Amino acid sequence: MKLNILKEFFARFLRTRHIARHFRRRALLESLAGTGVSREAPPSLTKALVSAAISDVGAVFKQLDSHSDGLSEAQAETIRKHMGLNEVEHEKPLPWWIHLWHCYKNPFSLLLTLLAVISYLTEDIKATIVIGSMVALSTLLRFWQEAKSNKAADALKAMVSNTATVVRRDLSEDAAPVFEQYYGVHLHVRAAQRIELPIKLLVPGDVIVLSAGDMIPADCRVLTAKDLFVSQAAMTGESMPVEKFAVQHDAKAINPLELDNILFMGTNVVSGAATAVVLSTGNGTYFGALASRVTATDRAPTSFQAGVNKVSWLLIRFMFVMVPLVLFINGFTKGDWMEALLFALSIAVGLTPEMLPMIVTSTLAKGAVFLSRKKVIVKRLDAIQNFGAMDVLCTDKTGTLTQDKIFLTRHIDVWGKDSDDVLEMAYLNSYYQTGLKNVLDVAVLEHADVHRKLEVATAFRKIDEIPFDFTRRRMSVVVAERDKHHLLITKGAVEEILSVCTQVRHGDASEPLTPDLLTHIHAMTAGLNEQGLRVVAVAAKELPPTQEIYGVTDEHALILVGYVAFLDPPKESTAPALQALAEYGVAVKVLTGDNELVTAKICKEVGLEPNGVLLGSDVERMSDAELAQAVETHDVFAKLTPAHKARIVRLLKTNGHVVGFLGDGINDAPALHAADIGISVDTAVDIAKEAADIILLEKSLMVLKEGVVEGRKTFANMLKYIKMTASSNFGNVFSVLVASAFIPFLPMLPMHLLVQNLLYDISQIAIPFDHVDEEMIKKPQHWQPSDIGRFMVFFGPISSIFDITCYGVMWFVFSANTPEEQTLFQSGWFVVGLLTQTLIVHMIRTPKLPFIQSRAAAPLLVMTGAMMAVGIFLPMGPLAHYFKLQALPLSYFPILVMILLGYMALTQLMKGFYTRRYGWQ
Repeated sequence: MKLNILKEFFARFLRTRHIARHFRRRALLESLAGTGVSREAPPSLTKALVSAAISDVGAVFKQLDSHSDGLSEAQAETIRKHMGLNEVEHEKPLPWWIHLWHCYKNPFSLLLTLLAVISYLTEDIKATIVIGSMVALSTLLRFWQEAKSNKAADALKAMVSNTATVVRRDLSEDAAPVFEQYYGVHLHVRAAQRIELPIKLLVPGDVIVLSAGDMIPADCRVLTAKDLFVSQAAMTGESMPVEKFAVQHDAKAINPLELDNILFMGTNVVSGAATAVVLSTGNGTYFGALASRVTATDRAPTSFQAGVNKVSWLLIRFMFVMVPLVLFINGFTKGDWMEALLFALSIAVGLTPEMLPMIVTSTLAKGAVFLSRKKVIVKRLDAIQNFGAMDVLCTDKTGTLTQDKIFLTRHIDVWGKDSDDVLEMAYLNSYYQTGLKNVLDVAVLEHADVHRKLEVATAFRKIDEIPFDFTRRRMSVVVAERDKHHLLITKGAVEEILSVCTQVRHGDASEPLTPDLLTHIHAMTAGLNEQGLRVVAVAAKELPPTQEIYGVTDEHALILVGYVAFLDPPKESTAPALQALAEYGVAVKVLTGDNELVTAKICKEVGLEPNGVLLGSDVERMSDAELAQAVETHDVFAKLTPAHKARIVRLLKTNGHVVGFLGDGINDAPALHAADIGISVDTAVDIAKEAADIILLEKSLMVLKEGVVEGRKTFANMLKYIKMTASSNFGNVFSVLVASAFIPFLPMLPMHLLVQNLLYDISQIAIPFDHVDEEMIKKPQHWQPSDIGRFMVFFGPISSIFDITCYGVMWFVFSANTPEEQTLFQSGWFVVGLLTQTLIVHMIRTPKLPFIQSRAAAPLLVMTGAMMAVGIFLPMGPLAHYFKLQALPLSYFPILVMILLGYMALTQLMKGFYTRRYGWQ
């Protein structure tokens, strides 16, 4: 059922995503590693792109051995055999046997395997079966859960087949059947030998035709362009499209993203049309060359992995000290070295928390299932714990904090007062223009009430328009208002509009544009910019209905009507989500490539007060030591390159933080890869999804808070097991050392130790489902191996006190003080040892008073109760002889109750002392 839930989420996701989005996800993944900075890409590639931009078209065709009519199919096939398919390298799933090895290779599994081999060689088959079962169960459980999660994530990244319109020479209708047979795709032949070709079959030298809505399938040089605007938002974080031309205006440009006539794989055409020649494909593209930095580089160990390894080696080192002591003491005092070896081996097994891999995996798997119900895909199980350990969340702005959609928020006159006239003028301009309808026009046209109010269909008639161009940065339309007069309406950049205005509208009248008024206008628009608003000026003038054709020369002596201001607003869920994260001790830092004014505005709206914005240029000048200090004192970083983002994340980790990064664009991939936990959203590009550990299937960021809580519950439950096992095992070994030194027989047989350990471990299977005190999840939690060692030494000897008490009772009260009575002694300690070890689960799972202030979950209560019952049944029941135990006298049990009550009371007192001095995690 749980797997069906995941499938349902993916099916719905795949149905709702636009084809272009799917392609951009894949291509953007590559560019993450180097968006915006030429030095991020190989110098040879940067040099080649700049050279192609400044060269004339003939030289470019000559270098590519191509022609303005494109390549012939024979040429293309030859190049394809040499260059390969137009596919960008991306993370490939591990073969199952390598994945299985990764699930197995942890210190405890390796150690337990060694112990199982030794047990087999010493013919201790029971121990071999018990230990081998533990290893197999934990490894297979982890393998199964991760394989299921990875399969779901692969479905999320499934590509939809895309095509590009390619110009081919020497191609006829007769080629279609052959083409279909050879490539397995149908060939659509168009007029002028244009064909629809799968994107993966493109090669350098191909001439392609682009129109609005097309994705750029490779790095290309523009040949012809008409009002060509390209969205590079996923790369740069800039929500506005950029215009591309057939020529390079700035011959000195060295940053590829500043080249006017170069198109990049992963971007898409917003409006206009163009033809272009493919310069490079696949991994040879600007961003494809950077993909290996995300997919080939091994990730540094995360906080979770490093913590588990440290705890593992702490316990292993302790075992290497204690086991030889037990071996030599028993060998010398008892004289039976083989029996001493088997006993020492049992001690080694008893000291090893062999259930840790399985407890960790099952706890993480439970968290993955929980998050799947919240529409979250967990690609790596370890990421769930990192959610809980995370104390810094770095996030991109565009599309993550914001809606990535422009909204018209203000329409005001020159004096800053709301003005319907300004909105009406802007609406008429956007409605009647036939050129570029960018995101600003879309935002204006959403005001459908203006359309009805103006009676556009009957009251106005379009006469002409003066299209937008990059030099003027404005566009005009001329409309006839009820055929009485012509009205020229112009909108565009503030400075460009002011340059053609001589008057300003003031109420129903107009007044001259004086220097003082010009100063006021600059102050007004600057204030709007500081609020993070993009300002567009609107001007107009009435003309006599004497001409039908208008041009740029008519854009003069205009009257400034006012301004329309636009904003890419934050998502509704952002502010409460960030507030919830703050309540759980997670500091939020914004890392974006966007403008600092816009960023500051958005941050204020979502409740993040920036205490100074650090710019990418500042980051560039700082040494690592300086930046390491700056990242602690600044929360907002703007105008960053992808390298800057990844560097900031790495330095935060160096400073001791567990860092999460939330992003969805190409430029976020390096930071996603560098973070302890990479989080991506449903609209992310493929490269971001591949670099992420967690994928959110819905836009509400509140699920982050759910993830943090679930991660901390997961961590707390894993820590419970480690604390319980480490402390009780330490106490048992300490007790064994005392008994071995003074008792003339083994205090417990190897079989007893293994059975006791197995029963105790079975009782722990329910820990993943245990409750966690609210106080335990309010703060980030980190692995502290030194704390585990201190806890072990602090609480372990408490059980030894009562073990030694049990020795005295069995020795003096029940006279089990000779080798002939050793079975009675061993039975008595077996029961006390198992029951105290099981009770410690409830004592150490919470700093509160167990059973009263904090009660364990029902599964844990049932499991521990059942194992305690089994522990008493084994010596008292018919299986006692098989396990080399014997029935205990009834007078033993009142003493047993007193020992257990005393143990619980002393442990509770020591918990209070320990918590006051060291805290409780």
